[in-house]
Amino acid sequence: RAKVVNQQISHHTQLIQKITSWMDLMGDCTAALELLTPDLLEEDEEMYHQMIEECETTAKQLISEGEKFELQLMMSGKFDGKGARMILTAGAGGTEACDWVDMLRRMYTRHAERMGFSVTEEDKTAGDVVGYKSVELLMEGTNAYGWFRGEKGAHRLVRLSPFNANNKRQTTFAGVDVMPVLEDEEVADVVIPESELEITTLRSGGKGGQNVNKVETGVRIKHIPTNINIKCTQQRSQLLNKQIALKLLKSQLLSIAQEQKCRDLQEIRGDVVEAAWGAQIRNYVLQPYKMVKDTRVEGW
Repeated sequence: RAKVVNQQISHHTQLIQKITSWMDLMGDCTAALELLTPDLLEEDEEMYHQMIEECETTAKQLISEGEKFELQLMMSGKFDGKGARMILTAGAGGTEACDWVDMLRRMYTRHAERMGFSVTEEDKTAGDVVGYKSVELLMEGTNAYGWFRGEKGAHRLVRLSPFNANNKRQTTFAGVDVMPVLEDEEVADVVIPESELEITTLRSGGKGGQNVNKVETGVRIKHIPTNINIKCTQQRSQLLNKQIALKLLKSQLLSIAQEQKCRDLQEIRGDVVEAAWGAQIRNYVLQPYKMVKDTRVEGW
């Protein structure tokens, strides 16, 4: 509860700081305009033009910040202000798909950092040759989920594959899934019957010694009605991994329910990202021409 209150205080503090900054900029412009008189032009022409340039610079800055704030106001969804958890999964394409996941990982990480979000790699599974079979990114910051929720879907890459001996053009896919980061209090009321869950254990692997390499500490939970799979290998304890995976599953079900405006979790249809042909939301074409096209937008 204290964390939620602190986040709200921080949000309102930032809003007050923005408004104060805008008022200062508007005051500077007003004061400069009052000094721009014909007498000043006759007395000091250089100062007159310099003040005009300062007014233009200040006005452009004010307009730019206003447009950014207008964009933030559009993120008014129930969970848009939350942090985001992004899962990248290799689809059709083999080794090329693993490399495509690595490219998307770098792209989203750099973009999130440029937007002022903090990015943490929660989990990743390396590919057999290069790249990753799957990567889980945690993006923390105000409106992180609202900013990235539109990336959910299959992403298609067309290029001359460096892993093809004949250097042929190859098409590959990667799935992107985005869910909000919710607090324990927000998912406490969500009850999922045990009969709808299929829980399996696995070895985490990687760093951690014999405990994670010989003991099945990792947990995978499948929600049977929606066919959603959640895997967690973050902790060295199977119980902790099960708790985290269940919380992630509840968060994803809540976000899907909000998107589909369902009254009951049983009404949620299987909204699984299929990283294959015909399901892509965006095409990244590098050969024979260069173009990035979002298939959800008409008229491109």
